[in-house]
Amino acid sequence: MRKNIDGDLCHRLLAEEAKPALAFREDVSLASQIGAAKEKLAELLGMKRIRDNICPLNIDVEEELSGEGYRGIRFTFDSETGATVPAYLLVPTDGEGPFPVVICLQGHTGGFHHSIGEIKSEKDAAFQPRACHAHQALERGFAALAIEQRAMGERQSPLYPNPTVHACAISALTALNLGRTTIGERVFDVSRSIDALEEMADPRLDLSRIMLVGHSGGGTATYYASCLEERIGLSAPAGGFCSYSDSIMSIHHCVCNYIPDIVNWFEMGDLSMLVAPRSLVILTGEYDGIFPIEGVRAEFDRVKRIYKAAGAPGACSLAVSKEHHVFSTEVFWDAITKEAKRLGWF
Repeated sequence: MRKNIDGDLCHRLLAEEAKPALAFREDVSLASQIGAAKEKLAELLGMKRIRDNICPLNIDVEEELSGEGYRGIRFTFDSETGATVPAYLLVPTDGEGPFPVVICLQGHTGGFHHSIGEIKSEKDAAFQPRACHAHQALERGFAALAIEQRAMGERQSPLYPNPTVHACAISALTALNLGRTTIGERVFDVSRSIDALEEMADPRLDLSRIMLVGHSGGGTATYYASCLEERIGLSAPAGGFCSYSDSIMSIHHCVCNYIPDIVNWFEMGDLSMLVAPRSLVILTGEYDGIFPIEGVRAEFDRVKRIYKAAGAPGACSLAVSKEHHVFSTEVFWDAITKEAKRLGWF
């Protein structure tokens, strides 16, 4: 009689036995844990190799933009050698600046043009208007910077002539072969986008008030970027925060979500050690099928313990919509603006 072979059994057993070596400990001071956690996360993301390839920003303004209630530009900057990042900067024409700035990260929607409400294909209509993050930010009194993420939209690999939701795969796997991760590259691009804003020195922007928001793959990048980039004062990851065991370890996800060896060092909530005491607003849908609510709530419980240890229990929150894996505009922005007001940004 032939055996019934379970092709996932080995990995599942290892995952169940994994004990994250740098998990948050309540019996040890938080301050003593942060340094090792930050160093290890940077190592796992491949940040040294990425930083070693840094180059001048080479900012190039390509186009002037204007619309109802805003003026802006489309520009590019070089994050590292060979990595040019297209971006849209929109600034309100109503209200008195300088304005706080929201950096917007799209997920697997087809590209960052969604943030400014541009439709390039028939498929794009399905993401509108929920994905118009830059316009949503403008309506609430922020200036907005939308950047194209690695392996998405205009930065998709030319080896994928026909875009699909998983077109990030070849870029993500190539990054792994080079000792990097796509998440690390996206984190680096966020930091370089802030460098670009600083170099541009637009007096209408208040760079002491920077928020980062993104959904799905953009939410994942938002969370990790906030761990390593301290200039982000308010982090709002949407549809990208969950326990590893309940999400990317048990449900099919894009390759760009994965960080080699991460579960042997952290669960996702442990990494909020690197965000606290800065503001963290976690956004999710109760019926999100790829970031299950049980795993979100379990990790948010860990976040709350960490923020209590950081002396900032009021700086973290969880907003849950009655929807699935979508950016729930009103629910999510209500939670974001509530935190921005608590910070005194408005």
